[in-house]
Amino acid sequence: MKRREFVKSTAVFTTLSVMGQSVLSGTLLKPKQPIGLQLYTVRDQIRDDLEGTIAQVAKTGYTVVEGAGYSKGTFYGLKPGEFKSLLDSVGLKMVSSHTNTASLRDQADATLKDAADAGATYVVLAWLGPNERKTMDDYKVVVDILNKAGEKAKQYGIKVCYHNHDFEFQSIDGMMPYHLLMEKSDPELVAMELDLYWVTKAGHNPLELFEMHSGRFPLWHVKDMDDTPEQNFTEVGNGVIDFQKIFDKAEQAGLNYFFVEQDRCNRPPLESIKISYQNVLKLS
Repeated sequence: MKRREFVKSTAVFTTLSVMGQSVLSGTLLKPKQPIGLQLYTVRDQIRDDLEGTIAQVAKTGYTVVEGAGYSKGTFYGLKPGEFKSLLDSVGLKMVSSHTNTASLRDQADATLKDAADAGATYVVLAWLGPNERKTMDDYKVVVDILNKAGEKAKQYGIKVCYHNHDFEFQSIDGMMPYHLLMEKSDPELVAMELDLYWVTKAGHNPLELFEMHSGRFPLWHVKDMDDTPEQNFTEVGNGVIDFQKIFDKAEQAGLNYFFVEQDRCNRPPLESIKISYQNVLKLS
């Protein structure tokens, strides 16, 4: 799946126009490419009721997920095979899993094998702590970790990725860390998971990144920004990000999977993921 494709239904929606918002509009579509959810969005619900929450995610319509609960060889407290079986039972598949720097540096083989055993094809370095990103030399260390893990990942059928926030776009000594990550990481070994909210909040245009680094972005986080000075998280389609223009360039980006995510919700998260799902269906 290298291009975002949808099959048109017979129901046609009129264009919605809301001042200050870029509401998703168009034809109601059933996607050939699966709509994914980053499970961090429902982390509190998973903590209280793992099986029930997973069932609700599937019932909403999501068919793939990205994990954010890998720790000590388990996913949300379950061994890789057990977690895969739970997802299988409701028709879900974990295609990607988040991890941290220490896991990729010190336990790369175990981390990659566990992800593969759980059914994933991507392992993503999801976050750099403040002490890991003070200088450009710190970012060079990160690149080295990614490249080495990416080489090991080949034997497990896994691709290593890097997930951005906004700090990678903040200049250090006149240089932008994200450019270093893109230029020094081996494109054959390391791909990028582009978080559309954070890159937008940092003042950069995803389309320009697609143009500069065609094919490097197989994974996206589809996350919206509200129309307030605080630029808070909101449901996909209820904010100001023009996802239609971004999805129109899916092939250039190299998109394989995307994941709806909302770090914080003003309504019950299971309600928020339903709103986002329905709005994503309107992308054409």
